Amino acid sequence: MPLKIRLARGGAKKRPHYSIVVADSRYPRDGRFIEKLGTFDPMKPKDSAERVKLDVDSAKAWLAKGAQPTDRVERFLEAVGLWTRKARNNPEKSKPKKKAQERLDAAAAVAAAAAAAAAPPVEAPVEAPVEAPVEAPVEAPVEAAAEPAADAPAE
Repeated sequence: MPLKIRLARGGAKKRPHYSIVVADSRYPRDGRFIEKLGTFDPMKPKDSAERVKLDVDSAKAWLAKGAQPTDRVERFLEAVGLWTRKARNNPEKSKPKKKAQERLDAAAAVAAAAAAAAAPPVEAPVEAPVEAPVEAPVEAPVEAAAEPAADAPAE
């Protein structure tokens, strides 16, 4: 039987009150449970001693039996000194996704083009111009000019 130490919600609408319970993970959140270990009242100030009440001995016994706490209950158990939370690190989650990568690449290309346009042009050292021999233009034969007129439709 996979046991969980988790929160079961109670209280009115917009006024939550949670019970810290040991339950089978297949049971509904607010449904059947095996044992009540304490309470959590999120409406009370964070520094209040009444905010979290937990039966430490029962919690220690259930942890020894293999019950797994949920994330929120892990925080409560860590505050009491019964549990140490594992550091979570998912470097892939913080990386930009495919579309964002494309947008970043496009923005970088635009920025590089703008930087290149704003930079003063680099001039090559001036060398003495070399004069190329000038050739006389070749005139087209007169017959070639007359042919397009013959092909034109008559009006």
